[in-house]
Amino acid sequence: MIAYVQGIIEDITEDNAVVDVGGVGMNVKISAGTAARLPGIGEPVKLYTYTSVREDAFWLYGFLSRNELEIFKRCITVSGIGPKGALSILSVLDADSLRFAIVSGDAKAIAKAPGVGVKTAERLILELKGKLDIDDAMISREVAAYGAARVPVCDTPQKAEAVEALVSLGYGQAQAMKAVNAIEGIEEMDSGAVLKAALKFLF
Repeated sequence: MIAYVQGIIEDITEDNAVVDVGGVGMNVKISAGTAARLPGIGEPVKLYTYTSVREDAFWLYGFLSRNELEIFKRCITVSGIGPKGALSILSVLDADSLRFAIVSGDAKAIAKAPGVGVKTAERLILELKGKLDIDDAMISREVAAYGAARVPVCDTPQKAEAVEALVSLGYGQAQAMKAVNAIEGIEEMDSGAVLKAALKFLF
């Protein structure tokens, strides 16, 4: 219905922004991540919006990019996840990190969102994993190299051993893969050195 809201920011809270659009104050529901990245009060902003219409309410949900809006719309198609739950997830994971978690099956990362349990996170992964187009996702190069239909595969023994060690330490597989693939010169390192470098990256 309403593709976007463009105007001047009048107020910002953790879950809501008031945008003055031609003298009309529009309440727009936002994630904590979006709130943190908004310009200051009195500054211009453009929020891409999703309109939720219910018998007792009419809500706008706003995002700073179409990328965020798209993954939000994907999330709310999953049984048990409404707009509030989707915003909660996007408050702890940005759009690209969420796609990464879905593709790699990292339910633990998704379940960190308030009100989202492990079972709900697993359902989200199950229903969306095969629907995400990695080429269009604009996520990190590491994810794009592995494909959407399977958990990322390590291309060297050092990486595989380091990822396995990180997972045993309690890190999610997606998080471990990102850390390992961020290391430069990994071909010249043994698995112990890779693990130390990955831990340094994570801290």
